[in-house]
Amino acid sequence: MLLQKNSVIALAFGLLSGCASIVNHAPNPVTITSVPERANFVVTNHDGKVVHSGITPSTVTLKPDAGYFRGEKYTLKFQKEGFNSQGTPLHAQLNNWYWGNILLGSPIGMFIVDPLTGSMWAMPETKSVVLVPNQ
Repeated sequence: MLLQKNSVIALAFGLLSGCASIVNHAPNPVTITSVPERANFVVTNHDGKVVHSGITPSTVTLKPDAGYFRGEKYTLKFQKEGFNSQGTPLHAQLNNWYWGNILLGSPIGMFIVDPLTGSMWAMPETKSVVLVPNQ
């Protein structure tokens, strides 16, 4: 009887949770580097709002979601004296753990929990750019 009760509790937990929300803790850090190092950088979100600035190499924590079922899209702009300014995109990617909801049979996790918590998205671990010298 106790085994059946524990099995029911485990099944309910699996159906009511989000796989990515359990395994992944958003937001996650992104290491930003450049060649050469010591370049100034600015991170803006999809609305054009500056969310971080610094000097490479640096590790920043960026929110991976931009709302329900929307991954965030950032732009990084780099500047260093003697080099051309350069911009590059930095977009959230679908978290691989999100697909665990299919394996666990958790539609609530797939369509409600993970999208609402932002855990269905993950930022890349690193972003690097090679700056081009001025001519």
